[in-house]
Amino acid sequence: MDEGEAKMNKSVRKLGVLGCLLVVALLAIPEAGQAAGITVYKDGDKYVKMGGRIQLQYHLEDPDTDSSSDEKTDEVFFRRLRPYIEGSVHKDWKGKFQFDFGKSENDNEVAIKDAYMQYKGFDNIKITVGNANFPFSRELLTSSKTQQLVERTFVGDHNYGTPDRNAGIHVTGGFMENKVTFGASAASSEIDPDAKKLDFDTPVNRNDDFNQGWMFGGRVDWHPFGYLKMSQGDFKRDEMKATIGVAAYAWNNDDDNNTQTDDDDNDLSGGSKPDVDRVTGFEISGAVRAYGASIDAQYNLFDAETIDSTVTKGLYKDGETELENFAIEGGYMVLPEKLELVAGYEVQDADNYAEKWERTSLGLNYFFAKHDIKLQATYRMGENKDGVKDNDLDELFVQAQYVF
Repeated sequence: MDEGEAKMNKSVRKLGVLGCLLVVALLAIPEAGQAAGITVYKDGDKYVKMGGRIQLQYHLEDPDTDSSSDEKTDEVFFRRLRPYIEGSVHKDWKGKFQFDFGKSENDNEVAIKDAYMQYKGFDNIKITVGNANFPFSRELLTSSKTQQLVERTFVGDHNYGTPDRNAGIHVTGGFMENKVTFGASAASSEIDPDAKKLDFDTPVNRNDDFNQGWMFGGRVDWHPFGYLKMSQGDFKRDEMKATIGVAAYAWNNDDDNNTQTDDDDNDLSGGSKPDVDRVTGFEISGAVRAYGASIDAQYNLFDAETIDSTVTKGLYKDGETELENFAIEGGYMVLPEKLELVAGYEVQDADNYAEKWERTSLGLNYFFAKHDIKLQATYRMGENKDGVKDNDLDELFVQAQYVF
């Protein structure tokens, strides 16, 4: 048997396992009604609402070649375990607090997600102060609970340039009956000085070796056929919606926490964790929903520099990189509001990559109550991981989700 036949047989076996897991899980989970948070108290403008998200995931990671540095992964874990509480005791104000036990590891037992106060007294404008989503990537702004693929692609992954939640001031709104929507933020943000990533995180979850800085940016979306919310898949089937958006940001290191650089701006990490000096990002994205079909396409570009201009490792060549991400994914409701077929393609390139990193995904989603209760399976085939030629990696994700 030649190498091509061996790979084909290996893929067929994996798809067979995926199908068996999907059938077993479908038989194991009962039919249920749709839920979306529980209001436990309400009196005029005063209210208290509680809810949560449970995502139990199986992940199989299988390198195809000996050149991969990754060991095989085969595990079951809580991808997200997020209770939240929100409420108000004053007109036009609300507060929300959400934390994630699914991120618990080592000494970090709980990760803070949403933690903010919000004023809603202006027409068509909301002002949020605290830890909230930064208005950049459409895919990241789309909640993990309404994604078509089990895991986000490069364009929505905070490991590759896209800002996540950050602590600051966030303004969102819309006009023309929400045919035009916008967001703008000024926030404190941290970045992991890892040469293989551009990993932004909030300073609320303190990381001792992350570089600290300030981020400013915003996003504008146009919805020509009426507002299209940040949610993937098409359940309505009786109308067409579309959107196109652009976004940009700038982040600068404020020199508060350069842990890997000496007084002469020399990197002390051997290139593996160089302190980052600045990052700028740009994105353009679009989406269409029509008659059970959906398509999302997104491109973003990041320009980054390290403090030491000689670093050549990971993404960086001579202390700088242009990191490009592109992704397109789509789905079709084979059984309305029940069974969806999905597929996606994504590609990443950086200055120090020998080859473009490509990933192709195929998947099935079964809905018991739309996105509130669903089972997902995604098979992702990767080539040239981290820009290394022939460093191929195939992955299987199976995830059960319950939102209340």
